[in-house]
Amino acid sequence: MPVYLDHAATTRICPQAVEAALEVMTKGYGNPSSRYALGQAAAQRLEEDRAAVAQRLGCLPEELYFTSGGTEGDNWAFRAALEYGKRRGRHIVTSAIEHSAVLEQTKVLAARGYEVTLLKPERSGRIDPEKLSAALRPDTVLVSLMLVNNELGTVQPVGEAAQAIRRSGCPALLHTDAVQGFLKIPFTPGELGVDLLSVSGHKIHGPKGIGGQYIRRGLLLPPALLGGGQERGQRSGTEPTAQIAAFAAACRSWDPAWPVHIAQLKEYAVKSLCALPGVELVSAGDAPHICAISLPGYPSEMLVRELSDRGIYVSSGSACHKGKPSHVFAALGLPKRTLMGVLRVSFAQENSRQDVDALVEGLEEIIRTRIPMGLR
Repeated sequence: MPVYLDHAATTRICPQAVEAALEVMTKGYGNPSSRYALGQAAAQRLEEDRAAVAQRLGCLPEELYFTSGGTEGDNWAFRAALEYGKRRGRHIVTSAIEHSAVLEQTKVLAARGYEVTLLKPERSGRIDPEKLSAALRPDTVLVSLMLVNNELGTVQPVGEAAQAIRRSGCPALLHTDAVQGFLKIPFTPGELGVDLLSVSGHKIHGPKGIGGQYIRRGLLLPPALLGGGQERGQRSGTEPTAQIAAFAAACRSWDPAWPVHIAQLKEYAVKSLCALPGVELVSAGDAPHICAISLPGYPSEMLVRELSDRGIYVSSGSACHKGKPSHVFAALGLPKRTLMGVLRVSFAQENSRQDVDALVEGLEEIIRTRIPMGLR
């Protein structure tokens, strides 16, 4: 059996989600906008599923809108927030370790005349709340700070950002990409004090291509898509009811005890991996499921390939990088040799100590048989 340790990239869809999707695709396949019985049954199921996801997220069902995933949610948040605040200013605050769905937007916006402040992380991988507070200005209209970094596992000070915005009196809306935090760490949008929050189904054993966007009640934003008025006019287009049903089923089947098991497993992994000769800990992660290590002198892509040949799957960073160097690890200011050998390891409840042992044995064999670069 393969040893899959890249759950921050994606997760295996759970049986309950598969069953729910199949049921909707083959039996409850009506269009929720249709007025006859089959359509109205689909509409009722859709709202029941919305309520299930909202309950897990800790928000009202009317505050939750379905999207295609985290990237769409991040893009929607930026477009809507900047349009909402266009008469107040053109300054954006975010961090240098955000997901590419945020950072690629900032590049385009900067070229269009927006001023973007990119906060650099501390060596711990966390953004300093005081630096964030100091970056706020009267013309700041958007602050976007991810809840859990997808490569380091560090929890970022989103709640502190909300407090800083209120203290400053600036008009900024606060968005958080909570894709890696959803169900992994305890939070609700209300507790964080955010205006906008994005989540994704495929990180919690739901299908790819479905996510959710929280928009604080009372906040009137421009819609993401125009058309037939679905999703209360905020995101038109026929709802992907099978994917939504699967997302809701994954939420319903999530066991709150899983993060405890995952955290214990990660602790065992960090201890075991750091016992290997030459291994450096890059981030132990605050969230239960993500950690990062480095084998200085051993290129990450070689390590990933060699481990893959042994049926062990880890990554050299976010899957969205597609083999390119990680901007997240680079932002930490790591030495070049450390940076070149970084691996991200991420867990789910299906993993065991045997999986960790297999990873350790695989790396041990690579260290024993491969000469690190610079020592040839």
